[in-house]
Amino acid sequence: MKYYKTLNNKGECVNGGRGKWHLPSKRKDGTWKPGKWMPVLDGKLVECRHGYHLCRPDDLIFWLTDAIFEVEFEGERMEVYNKIVVRKARLIRKIENWNDVTARLFACDCAEHVLPIFEKQYPDDKRPRTAIETTRKFAIGNAPADELYAAGEAAQDAAWDAEAASWAAWDAARAARDAARAAARAAARAAAGAAAGAAGAAWGAAWGAAWDADIERKWQNKKLLKIIEGG
Repeated sequence: MKYYKTLNNKGECVNGGRGKWHLPSKRKDGTWKPGKWMPVLDGKLVECRHGYHLCRPDDLIFWLTDAIFEVEFEGERMEVYNKIVVRKARLIRKIENWNDVTARLFACDCAEHVLPIFEKQYPDDKRPRTAIETTRKFAIGNAPADELYAAGEAAQDAAWDAEAASWAAWDAARAARDAARAAARAAARAAAGAAAGAAGAAWGAAWGAAWDADIERKWQNKKLLKIIEGG
């Protein structure tokens, strides 16, 4: 099994941790020279408090950031819900297939996957679909930033309208709202910029419909793994 670490492009922790990792470097032949081992940590491993936190493949969707690195570790590890905690680790290589373009396109794909929920309830409201299409064009350089901004604002308005319309059905819509929140967080991290608002708004607009968050998250993660490993 491969293991991953999500950081910013400088190797700094951005998901609540602190410190900076030693970055791997690319050799002239295209292979990667691993970064130096991080200092070995003594004491008891404690989730979110003490230890290096790494992702298994199915954990990545929870922790997306600007950069993803493949890692290796040695010694003790502690398995928890959406990560593992270890006392010794290093970065092996940067996942080059994860970048601004692929992140925004991934956000669009995920938003589009749940768009039928919204459009079934609001068949005449095309604001979320337009936002996704505009974001996709922006990602590949075919849409200006002002067009993206306008589409994102319109999609956000659609999200608020949909939430207001379903407010009375709070209990029935709870599962969908939870799914939307989880998906929106993933999209926001994935899009890494203004595109997140446009793509993520489609999820917010789906708050009034039923959806299985766990099934959707698995779909997202499968899609993500195909992207980062060039599948």
